Amino acid sequence: MDAFYASVEQRDDPALRGRPVAVGGSRERGVVAAASYEARAFGVRSAMPSVTARRLCPDLVFVRPRFDTYRAISDEIRAVFAAHTPVIEPVSLDEAYLDVTGNLQGLPTATAVARAIRAEIRARTGLVASAGVSYNKFLAKVASDFRKPDALFVITPAMGPGFVEALPIGRFHGVGPVTEAKMRRLGILTGRDLRARSLDDLVAAFGSAAPYYHGVARGIDERPVRAHRIRKSVGAETTFADDTADPALLAARLAPILDKVAAACRAKGLGGRTVTLKVKFSDFAQVTRARSLPDPVADRAGLEAVSLALLRDLCPLRRSVRLLGVSVSALDHGPAEGPRQLGLAI
Repeated sequence: MDAFYASVEQRDDPALRGRPVAVGGSRERGVVAAASYEARAFGVRSAMPSVTARRLCPDLVFVRPRFDTYRAISDEIRAVFAAHTPVIEPVSLDEAYLDVTGNLQGLPTATAVARAIRAEIRARTGLVASAGVSYNKFLAKVASDFRKPDALFVITPAMGPGFVEALPIGRFHGVGPVTEAKMRRLGILTGRDLRARSLDDLVAAFGSAAPYYHGVARGIDERPVRAHRIRKSVGAETTFADDTADPALLAARLAPILDKVAAACRAKGLGGRTVTLKVKFSDFAQVTRARSLPDPVADRAGLEAVSLALLRDLCPLRRSVRLLGVSVSALDHGPAEGPRQLGLAI
């Protein structure tokens, strides 16, 4: 979906159409969850601090997120997908991979399926989607971003290797800002440069990610579309209205975050063996602390005990805190049967 959260807000409020819109925190606090294309023209991006976004675009309109609305629309969109294929791998509320090898409508090509899906999404939701069509997940992802917004782009098997060679390394899905900077330091600026490196060289520089980079540099990606993608973590975080270094106040501010995480675990029947505390300071520096347990934990009391212990380990704090987050990972996808005894002393 193109600028999904912001596009929903512009659809539902005509006064926002054509204006730079940021969905997320307030003008002074928080971060941008999504930016309209009008805002992106000023350099506003998701995950950007709100104060930075305001500096880049003084006329930026901030809108509080409505996640229940976004989820409901996402369900509508997935219903459109399901009419064409059962092999759907959701990535987020606004993105998914589809294997349309055996599409349910009997359309002759993947391009025809993509064209039909985009038209149906617009008819049902009034929103615009972009689609990438190719013979593997990496190239389909690259194609989906290539001419956004409102685009359909196809990379055929004959085009694949040559297309990748000319691709700037920052456009490679799976190459984030840190990895891009490292590749640039090594003289890897394009797919052609990446392809010139041996697998051994890439392993020495990038470890376990090296086989993926080695393959996609040649237009090869053997990952299947997984219809039942397993959730890896459950979490929540909050940016505060004012910064504080007071341990008692921070402990109190953890309470609603823990409520959300425990409720999500309960609703999904999940527990996890690793609890992670995320702390972002007033200067935007960020640290995480994690503790792994012998048995899965999902209940509110267990999450609170571990989270407070991790917070205490960071004290005394030399800087004020603007954000706290808690997540549970190493998930047990069996039914959560209620409180479990923690195997550690606190």
